[in-house]
Amino acid sequence: MEKFTFFWRTASPFSQWHPADFTVSGVHYTSAEQYMMHQKALLFGDQIIADKILKASSASVQKKLGRQVAGFDQTVWEAECKRIVYEGNEAKFTQNEQLLTTLLATRGTTLVEASPDDRIWGVGLAEEDSRIRNRRTWRGTNWLGEILTRLRENIGSDEDERSTT
Repeated sequence: MEKFTFFWRTASPFSQWHPADFTVSGVHYTSAEQYMMHQKALLFGDQIIADKILKASSASVQKKLGRQVAGFDQTVWEAECKRIVYEGNEAKFTQNEQLLTTLLATRGTTLVEASPDDRIWGVGLAEEDSRIRNRRTWRGTNWLGEILTRLRENIGSDEDERSTT
């Protein structure tokens, strides 16, 4: 039977909003959400919003700014967003040893964003909802959970290779 690790709120290290300092291509980020929204603005060539996202200190403000990106195209975003979220989380977890340890400790489970409000990145169900325990009754796609699970497996296999050499 499939086992799950549920997460949702900012306090969880698996949340996009969880505070975590990391650097990608010389740019400093304070959360995976900031990275995602900044990359979204850059993807669509909106440097003004991109700069505002880097200056904003709260994930909620960063998300609001991300919704204002000029030239946004849903089809283009859907083709790129999973790669962007993967890359941001890869940097977040590999540059923060404690977060990496926490991620690797979930081995053997599928990570699930138990957000009752998000049917794209989460499953559209709260952790307390019994339907969350069965993938077939999820109301959402769990993109974030799937990305984090894949990232953990990729990092975990790299760690295993290093420990055997």
